[in-house]
Amino acid sequence: MTEPGSFAWPPAPIATARLVLRESEARDRAAFVELFASAHVRVYLGGPHPRDELERAVPEVPGRRAGLFVVELDGAMIGTVTLEQRDPERPGRLRPEGGRTEIGYMFLPEAWGSGYAAEACAAALDWFAAARPGEPVGLCTQIANVASMRLALKLGFTEVTRFEEFGAEQWFGEWSPAAPRPR
Repeated sequence: MTEPGSFAWPPAPIATARLVLRESEARDRAAFVELFASAHVRVYLGGPHPRDELERAVPEVPGRRAGLFVVELDGAMIGTVTLEQRDPERPGRLRPEGGRTEIGYMFLPEAWGSGYAAEACAAALDWFAAARPGEPVGLCTQIANVASMRLALKLGFTEVTRFEEFGAEQWFGEWSPAAPRPR
């Protein structure tokens, strides 16, 4: 997360029409394991991790770090949204010095197709815009990930560049809090 000391983390839970974005809790552990073990979720993210390794490695309270929101529907975790510092050495930059905040998201397959990712990401971006006024956010996805490309455009990201990374063509876009975002 961009300079986490400049605002309080975790924020109070964020409620949307259907979801709650909150800090992770011990009850989320099984869903974290499922996210990282799922071949469907990880198809564009380097592939699934072995479930037995995750069962040993995932802490009792996973994902307890600045910038990670658990997305909850009806009391159960369905995914995550992250706002994290982009490594300035990676391709794709919002500014020449690199190192800006990037949004990421992963949702369990049973949550796909219902607009939850758009709703959760929009809430996280709104929170970020209030916490870091005027600071843009980046988003990187493989061109082949049609659903993620569609979400990026729906959220109001505009293309900055394309590049090759991880053996695939990547799309890198920018969202600016000054620009109106379609809902």
